[in-house]
Amino acid sequence: MARLPRLTLPGYPHHLIQRGNNRQAIFLALADYQTLIELVAMHASRFGVAVHAYVLMTNHFHLLATPETADGVPQMMQAVGRSYVRYFNSKHQRSGTLWEGRYRSTLIQSERYLLACMAYIDLNPVRAGLSAQPGEYPWSSHGHYTGRRTDRFITPHALVWELGNTPFAREIAYAELVQAGISASQQVAFTDSVFGGWALGEGDFVSELQGRTQRRITKRTAGRPILHEKKSG
Repeated sequence: MARLPRLTLPGYPHHLIQRGNNRQAIFLALADYQTLIELVAMHASRFGVAVHAYVLMTNHFHLLATPETADGVPQMMQAVGRSYVRYFNSKHQRSGTLWEGRYRSTLIQSERYLLACMAYIDLNPVRAGLSAQPGEYPWSSHGHYTGRRTDRFITPHALVWELGNTPFAREIAYAELVQAGISASQQVAFTDSVFGGWALGEGDFVSELQGRTQRRITKRTAGRPILHEKKSG
C-alpha cells in the first residue's frame, strides 16, 4: 500500500518525530545535541515555523511546532535532517544514512491536546530511564518553561500564556502540569497518531480539518472519523 502524504497545514500544531536508522544513536557527544538544537533554531526561523517544545533523546527527537505555511514543516525538517547528517558524519568519521526514513508527523487539536503533548514530550526521558524527573534532563524545553534557562528559539503557544499572569506563575503551573503526568490513553494516542499520521482531536476538529485537505486524516472505519482518545483508552 502506498504511503499517505504527510498531513501538513498552516496554523495548526504539529507533533513531529525523527528516529535514527535501526534505532541507532544520533548523538554521540554533547556537541551533537547542541548542534541539532542550533540547526532547528536556524531553520525554524528560516521557514517560518514556531517551535513550542522539543526533546532530544539518544536515538530520536520530538518537536511540537506550528508552521506559517503548508511547506514550512517539511522544508524545516528536510534542512535540519540533511545538515545534521553532514555534520554528524564528518565529526564522527562515518558515512551513509542516519535517519530511519522520513520523519513522522501529525496535527493535534490545541485546546484538547497541546499542553498534554508538551507533557508527553517532557516525560520522554523519564519513561526511557534517562532521568528521574523531567527537570533533570538538559535536552528538552522543560527547562525553558520552568525558568531554569532561556531557549531563545522557543515560541510559547497561547495556551501556555494562559497558565498564569506572571512568568513565575506560569513556570509553577507548567511544572505542576508536567509533574501530574498524562493518562495511559493519552500516551497511546500521541504515539499512535504521530506514527500513523492521523490527526488527533475530537470529532468536530477532525471534520473541520478534513474539509481543508483531500488527504485522508483518520483511519478508514465505516466512513466515520475516529476519536483517537476513545480508541486508545
